[in-house]
Amino acid sequence: MSTPTDLVGPGVRQRAGSSTRTRLTLRTIALVYLGLLVVGPVALMTYSAFADGLRPVIETLTDRAFLHALKLTLIILAIAVPLNTIFGIACAIVVVRQDFRGKRVIDSMLALPLGVSPVVVGLALILVYGARNGWVGPWFMEHGYRIIFSTPAMVLATIFVTLPFVAREVIPVLREIGTDQEQAASILGASPWQTFWMITLPAIRTGVAFGVVLTAARALGEYGAVAVVSGKLAGRTETLTLHVEERWLAFDPVAAYTTSLVLAAMAIAILVIMRRLTPKEH
Repeated sequence: MSTPTDLVGPGVRQRAGSSTRTRLTLRTIALVYLGLLVVGPVALMTYSAFADGLRPVIETLTDRAFLHALKLTLIILAIAVPLNTIFGIACAIVVVRQDFRGKRVIDSMLALPLGVSPVVVGLALILVYGARNGWVGPWFMEHGYRIIFSTPAMVLATIFVTLPFVAREVIPVLREIGTDQEQAASILGASPWQTFWMITLPAIRTGVAFGVVLTAARALGEYGAVAVVSGKLAGRTETLTLHVEERWLAFDPVAAYTTSLVLAAMAIAILVIMRRLTPKEH
C-alpha cells in the first residue's frame, strides 16, 4: 500500500527542498547582517567599557557631567514625547476623519521632519529664536527668556524631529477601523469626548504605543539639531548623545562607551515597557 509520501513526485520534493534551503539561506544572511551591524558592535562596546574593570564605569555613572546629561535627556524626553503623542493623535484624527481644503498639505508636512536634515532644523531654530538676529529671539531676551543655547531650544529641536512618528502610526490604524463604531456611539447619545475615550482610543492603542516607542527612541538618539542649538556646554546643555561625543573627543573612551550603553539600555527599557503596556491581541 502506498503512503502519501510515495505519491509525491521527485519534482515536488526537489522544489520543497530548494524552498527550505532558500529560507535557511535568507535567515542566515539576516542573522549575519544583524550580527555585523548590531550585535557585534554592541558586544565590542560592552567589552571595551568593562575592559579595565568596574571602577571606571562606576566613576562615569557618578560623574556630575554625566548625571546632568542624563537628567537633561530625561527632561527633554518627558516634554517631547507627551506633546507629540497628543499632537499625533489629534493630527491623525483631523487627517482621517475630517474633509477640508489643505488636508493633503498637512499630511505632506508630516513627512517634512523625516526628509530635512536635523542640522538644517537647528539652523532654522537659530534664525527664528536667535538672541541677536532671530525673528522673535530678541523679544524673548527682552523679557528674560533665553531660547537658543539653552534647554528650551533643545526641547523645540527634539519636538520637531520626532513630530511625525505617532501620527504616522495612528493614521493607517484609523483608516482600517473605519467609523461604524464611532457613529453607533454617537447615535446612542455619546459625546465626542466619550466616543474618543471609549471607542477611538482603545482601537488605536497599538498604533499609539508603537508611535510613542519610535518617538522616544528618536528623542533619545537625536544629535544633529540638538548639537546646533545647545552650544554643547558641559554640565549645562549636554544631553547623553552630546556627552558621548564630548568624552570621546576628550580621549575618555570608557566614559563614551558607558554612556552609549546607558542610552541603549534606556531605549530597550522603553521598548519593553511599551510592549508590557500594550494589550495583547486575541
